[in-house]
Amino acid sequence: MGKIKLDERTSGSILLLDTLKKLGVDKIFGYPGGSVLPLYDAIYDYDINHILARHEQGAVAAAEGYAKSTGEPGVVVVTSGPGATNAVTGIADAFSDSVPMIVFTGQVATPGIGKDAFQEADMVGITMPITKYNYQIRETEDIPRVITEAFHIATTGRKGPVVIDLPKDISANEVDFINDVTIDLASYQPTTVPNGKQLRKLMDGLAYAKKPLILAGGGVNYAQASQELLAFVEKYQIPVLATLLGLGSVPSAHPLFLGMGGMHGSFAANMALTECDFLINLGSRFDDRLASSPSTFAPEAKVVHIDIDPAEIGKIIATDIPIVSDIKNALVELLKLDGTVPNHDEWLRHIAENKAKHPFKYKKTNQEIKPQRVIELVGKLTDGDAIIVTDVGQHQMWTAQFYPFNWSNQLITSGGLGTMGFGIPAAIGAKLANPDKEVVLFVGDGGFQMTNQELAILNIYQVAIKVIMLNNHSLGMVRQWQETFFNARRSESVLDQQPDFQLLAEAYGLKHRLLTNAETLEEDLAIIKTEGSVFIEVVVPFSELVSPMVPAGKSNFEMLGVD
Repeated sequence: MGKIKLDERTSGSILLLDTLKKLGVDKIFGYPGGSVLPLYDAIYDYDINHILARHEQGAVAAAEGYAKSTGEPGVVVVTSGPGATNAVTGIADAFSDSVPMIVFTGQVATPGIGKDAFQEADMVGITMPITKYNYQIRETEDIPRVITEAFHIATTGRKGPVVIDLPKDISANEVDFINDVTIDLASYQPTTVPNGKQLRKLMDGLAYAKKPLILAGGGVNYAQASQELLAFVEKYQIPVLATLLGLGSVPSAHPLFLGMGGMHGSFAANMALTECDFLINLGSRFDDRLASSPSTFAPEAKVVHIDIDPAEIGKIIATDIPIVSDIKNALVELLKLDGTVPNHDEWLRHIAENKAKHPFKYKKTNQEIKPQRVIELVGKLTDGDAIIVTDVGQHQMWTAQFYPFNWSNQLITSGGLGTMGFGIPAAIGAKLANPDKEVVLFVGDGGFQMTNQELAILNIYQVAIKVIMLNNHSLGMVRQWQETFFNARRSESVLDQQPDFQLLAEAYGLKHRLLTNAETLEEDLAIIKTEGSVFIEVVVPFSELVSPMVPAGKSNFEMLGVD
């Protein structure tokens, strides 16, 4: 390994910050503590934006919101022991959703490692199953190389979080040389260009298909491939549905878009999955919320699966035409091929009939505020042009169903891990990354109470987001499952004693409004057009359910709540 001589002796902390700057990082989310004090002392005089979260979980979720909305890696710094373990949930969330992130976990000084030192935790061992890769730096001169390598790993192939465990003495030591930062990872060479023969097989199969269908997963959005997808869909007139993380890859209003598929997906999308004879999966991992019954999933279809991660192909659903590639690269090459455009008119008519007959709907009334109507009105007030962030639960599914998503990475949500408390910090991260965009957060009263301390950031850093809390006085999705599958025994899911959320918003210096009148709802919601952060609490019915619903383990055509 080559050595690079430095102009002067430099501490590990300055090497770390200099490397981040060279890699284009302008924001760090974090929380200080004993093991990272050398680094925070360096930050004191360094020209880099540090966002002080109120909890380490909030720091990681904010970095996720930043990364999900930009495609650029979020950077987090936490201290050792409890600081690092508090970050584990966010790291696992990022791993599940393929979010690029670099998390520096402070560690006790190297002489104390493995000796149960104060605030020691084995973060390499703890995070090994929930990271794309992790490091523990043992030589100060290795800091630039490890960070450069970590960024490469986090942002290439299937993106994901990388943890760098940083012992206190390594960050404090001074050195006059560093190790060569040239990236040379012989065992890590992700395939990003598709196999031409496999693409030809896809086009040949499409030529004979009578009921073709495209499934757009999160990989389409992560690859910034929505324009290519739309061109392919329109060229061959193929209906398309999306996973939760694939929403926005095709505009909601497009005539060939069927909505979200799976557990709370649309009738048209789920029936298309059941009836199609040629399914092209673009960047979805066939998770259990989409393919709850793998043995009966798309039973008539020849399956094509294009994914950046070869481990996902064939893992859940048997694949006839596997293609390992970056989604954008694959679509670009597919658009170059001359393909037969078969007549799908009968299939398209059938699809259109299903869309018209069974759209997402709810019972409208002026007696109470329906959460679906709130989301529809916010879509109208924002012209479908806001970055939408959700927490996890019923409101998340209603948002997926009723907000008019128009562009890639417009929805920032926790998909695979389903992390309550994600919403507030993720919205902050998304706004910091997109200061010129309106950011609207939908959150439930349960998730809100998990991370509402992060509201302190809004005024301190002048982060203007609109927080809409749909308050049904319960853990709504938990309660819905209890009512549907557990004889309505609402065990610990009813939140009948709550704080005064309006006073809480006041304590954080936020504009706030409590909405209870269905007749004046649209007029009242117009407060989201005002400048600055606003907290809006909307009281919605306790008993409202998300429908339709495919029960766990059932086939997509076995939907509850379809008229």
